[in-house]
Amino acid sequence: MASFVSGEAMQKLSLIAAAALLAAPLAADAQSGSVYTYRCTSKDGKKYYGSTIPPQCYGRPVEQLNNQGLVVKRIDPEGDEKAKEEKEAALAKAKETEAANREDVRRGRALLATYTSERDIEDARRRALEDNEGAVREVEGKIDALKKKHQGYERDIALYKDPANKKGEVPARLTADLKNSEIDLKAQEELLAVKKKEVIVINAKYDDDKKRYIELTRGTSPSKSSASK
Repeated sequence: MASFVSGEAMQKLSLIAAAALLAAPLAADAQSGSVYTYRCTSKDGKKYYGSTIPPQCYGRPVEQLNNQGLVVKRIDPEGDEKAKEEKEAALAKAKETEAANREDVRRGRALLATYTSERDIEDARRRALEDNEGAVREVEGKIDALKKKHQGYERDIALYKDPANKKGEVPARLTADLKNSEIDLKAQEELLAVKKKEVIVINAKYDDDKKRYIELTRGTSPSKSSASK
């Protein structure tokens, strides 16, 4: 009977000891549990504290303090926002670069599909310049015709204004025709200036095409292998 009681007692002691061991970490956590406090300095220079972030701290740098008053974390909304913006800008830049690389590869493929030699490029340049020269001559012809017409209107109006002819008032239609011819003449002169400047654009385009073609066919351009796939 005595040994039975002793065994039962030992069993109870073991259970109590095991429970104590399980409870020990919890008790330690409870004793050293962190009760955080938030602190910030508002725009007016005052310090604010709270178990949660005070409203006066919204948008301001906040310090998180442990129960010993030590700073364990700093929260900087402006810094976080700046970092977020920088990350988004970097991602956008990377996407732009990727898109530019894809476009470069596409242009390379199109170039190789269009030309079979550097001579092809020069032939295309010559045709483009000839077309431009023809357009310039056409506009210059229109300008000459408009100038003659304008001079004719001016002569007719001068006759009406000459007291010796006594033709009366200048007809409204004639005045309108003179005005319209001036508008048309100005438009054609502006068009002529554009057409003449196109020579620079055309040469720049074919210079670029030729340079790129040489890179793709003879050079070591990074896009060469991609463009030829």
